[in-house]
Amino acid sequence: MSDEIGYPTGDLMKGRRGLVMGVANKNSIAWHIAQQLHAQGATLGFTYANDALARRVRPLAESINADLILECDVLSDASMDAAFKTVEDKWGGLDFLVHAIAFTDKTALEGSFVENTTRQIFRDTMDVSAFSFVDAANRASKLMQPGGSMITLTYLGSERTVPNYNVMGVAKAALEASTRYIARDLGPKGIRVNAISAGPIKTLAAAGISSGRHMFSFNRMASPLRDDTDPRGVAGAALYMLSDLGASCTGETHHVDAGFHIVGMPDEASVKE
Repeated sequence: MSDEIGYPTGDLMKGRRGLVMGVANKNSIAWHIAQQLHAQGATLGFTYANDALARRVRPLAESINADLILECDVLSDASMDAAFKTVEDKWGGLDFLVHAIAFTDKTALEGSFVENTTRQIFRDTMDVSAFSFVDAANRASKLMQPGGSMITLTYLGSERTVPNYNVMGVAKAALEASTRYIARDLGPKGIRVNAISAGPIKTLAAAGISSGRHMFSFNRMASPLRDDTDPRGVAGAALYMLSDLGASCTGETHHVDAGFHIVGMPDEASVKE
């Protein structure tokens, strides 16, 4: 059975409360994940970084009866303290965390990685895109009981070079390594930690990459499924990892990209399409 927006409904997440960090607008992968979790009975809270994002996030969160809508700037310890204190005061605990936060200066997402990555851009990109998950996981884990789970979002540019992805690819590689180390540290507490490597999806973040149109067409041409990445598939993978369906799965980077990540060289027929 499916609801009106096409996400399977059920009670896999019934009674579970989770914080979603990183929704930018209705096209965000995090928003697709949130809708799937809501359809499975989860109680959700959302964070936003500033007033501009609040104007986008609040109507979405309210449309699925979000229990918490909190300002949270991941670059500010005080802001992070306040947000997670509110979660603790309101809910008393936390069952899952969705981290979907990444940012770099737009000038770094074009041309040469080595020439366009300044020291400050590198620091800022790593801080927002990788350390924010370490920090959020540390805070969230203190509110979780055994059975808690966390996911973050990454991309294949962490493993292979992608034109104009540049410093963000380096940050995503750090994010994936962080996921493994967090999983190791939190595993004895019964908390699972995983990453989803989604293929290109038309989001605000993707729009900032200067070769984005080529990235979409090449992925579609070269992937085994000859298709774009369906955000519903990413949301389904998140449901698996955050629910009991994903028991015993931790420290993984799970690819949801129409199979593009397995291709060493596309076949001749697909190149000519």
